[in-house]
Amino acid sequence: MITTRSEQLFRKAKTLIPGGVNSPVRAFAAVGGRPFFVERAGGPWLIDADGNRYLDYVCSWGPGILGHAHPKVIEAVRQTCEKGLTFGTPTAGEVELAELICTCVPNVEMVRLVSSGTEAVMSAVRVARGYTGRDKIIKFAGNYHGHSDGLLVKAGSGLMTQSVPDSAGVPAGYAAGTLTAVYNDAESVRRLLEENRGQVAAVVVEPVAANMGVVPPKDGFLQFLRDIASEHGALLIFDEVITGFRLALGGATEYTGVAADLYTFGKIVGGGMPLAAYGGRRDIMSSVAPLGPVYQAGTLSGNPVAVTAGITTLKILMEDTEIYERIDRRAAKLEAAFRQTGLSVNRAGSLLSAFFTPGRVTNYEDACRCDRAAFAHYFNRMLERGIYVAPSQFEAMFVSDAHSDELIDKTCEAIRESVES
Repeated sequence: MITTRSEQLFRKAKTLIPGGVNSPVRAFAAVGGRPFFVERAGGPWLIDADGNRYLDYVCSWGPGILGHAHPKVIEAVRQTCEKGLTFGTPTAGEVELAELICTCVPNVEMVRLVSSGTEAVMSAVRVARGYTGRDKIIKFAGNYHGHSDGLLVKAGSGLMTQSVPDSAGVPAGYAAGTLTAVYNDAESVRRLLEENRGQVAAVVVEPVAANMGVVPPKDGFLQFLRDIASEHGALLIFDEVITGFRLALGGATEYTGVAADLYTFGKIVGGGMPLAAYGGRRDIMSSVAPLGPVYQAGTLSGNPVAVTAGITTLKILMEDTEIYERIDRRAAKLEAAFRQTGLSVNRAGSLLSAFFTPGRVTNYEDACRCDRAAFAHYFNRMLERGIYVAPSQFEAMFVSDAHSDELIDKTCEAIRESVES
């Protein structure tokens, strides 16, 4: 496989951009290689600067549930671009997208649009603090909620890949208000709430963890969080930047039957454009300015181009009711292929991870025991076969509606060959 142009671009990028990339995991440092630079994409395929084609299971880290460059989304975005890229004033599209989110997701009555998942979670936490008048929050080791200062404590995803437990540049005072519990361990949550009675504003959780690899909640764990948060007067925040509109049209609440007080959405909700949202109960969201005292603003929030991509994507998901059945079924085939190799596998809907460890992975410590060298070997063998999976043991594998049954079968064969090698 010729990669000359990508290698040239990476060398130049490293002189201009920290590490040559604009998000750390893209550097391929964890898998011992150099990144390829994408020129274009379509359906389930990425084409790099050298003309190589890759079957893509990263899907831009989640947004590509329909595949790349879906014709209806592209055409809608093109028409919107002709009218202007940004206005700084309200548009009808913002209202329509907010209504679609509220229609799809149980317990979401009001929504505020923002530009990134990090911004959405940061804002939701601020709302929880403003609404409750409390300062502390509880998060879970290995759950990643973006790179805002107060949440870079025992975060997963890229921080695990880089072996950096926390980020430099975060003042101790920011982290002091963040209490860390063990995912899937009810007693660790109970203990923190008891020790900090009356001080915890919110429990924030990935309802299905997807940043230490995919780790589903144990039976009853989310309902426990719902009950104990209410008991202590704290809000429950579901960070659905990844799981929103991925597990089901109604996200984790439809998938698990447990409702949160506040939700954050990203990735799919923007249809591939930089857009995110936070929302929840009307009484809580009424705390946000200009209705209430919790301030949050953004020049590009509700950008008309991004809003159009989000509206079009959600409408396609609403109209084709069989999409979720198709992608879940295809993900189950991949899961079976991994299991045949003896690997530990977790799956939730169309999200899955194979862990290079013999035991089950139910929390952050379990994930940390994975054989990263073995994963790197597997990653590179898959890439040689033209299949792109996440360049990190601690990221999810995403299945899109563009992955045909035939492509899934070929991927299963490549999985068996790559792992066994």
